[in-house]
Amino acid sequence: MAKRKIIEIDRDKCDGCGICTDACAEGALVLDGENKAVLAKEIYCDGMGACLDVCPTGALKIVERESDEYDSEETYQHVLKIRGKEAAVHVHGNYNEQVSPERHHTEPEKPVDKPLACGCLGSMAQEIKKSPAPQQDKTISGTSELSQWPIQLHLVSPFAPYFNEIALLIAADCTAFTLGSFHQDLLKGKKLIIACPKLDDTSAYIEKIAEILKNNTIYSLTVATMVVPCCFGLNHIVERAIEMSGTNINVKKIVIGIDGEIQK
Repeated sequence: MAKRKIIEIDRDKCDGCGICTDACAEGALVLDGENKAVLAKEIYCDGMGACLDVCPTGALKIVERESDEYDSEETYQHVLKIRGKEAAVHVHGNYNEQVSPERHHTEPEKPVDKPLACGCLGSMAQEIKKSPAPQQDKTISGTSELSQWPIQLHLVSPFAPYFNEIALLIAADCTAFTLGSFHQDLLKGKKLIIACPKLDDTSAYIEKIAEILKNNTIYSLTVATMVVPCCFGLNHIVERAIEMSGTNINVKKIVIGIDGEIQK
């Protein structure tokens, strides 16, 4: 047993929503008899924290403490049993078909493409098939609807004059690259803030958005996220900011699939 990073659950904050149990590719989190999130086994938790940003109550955090080491072999078998083979090949560590045939009780198959090291479902490597676009005689450059700078949440000032009396769009970083009509369908007529709830240091994000909402007249607020679980943390950040600001503003939530389509 050695000191390592592992998830810790605050039972008082956990409301039993179960979102984290789906977000964890390793199946390390389950709900117990009191409808609280717990670790099924510590050896299933890789300590990467893909579940952190999906928790709506902030009940999860990564701590460093004494624990049995993460076991990719046992985790693969665990996910294979509870979710099937398609889910098991995305276990962190890419253990998948390296397991002996005796452990599988089947013959080994062709190697699969190695996923990224992160256990997050949003990091799964996959190709998006597209039909060829019709050929046009002229190439027409799209018009940018961006009307202010900067746009990254770390860099914007809550007191910037362009935030007053506006419609505001808070978008996850990947949305603009995924949705081809981002400027026309989402950004047009709005001021923009972008952020990544998975990779950014979000410690100051709630307070900064709260300041923007509190010190300005915001006519409408739209939050655009990707369909992947770790992206939903942006909704949680905005909801907490609204509470902190003391304002009463409705949020329009838009979710974009990795195929570039807005989810119904």
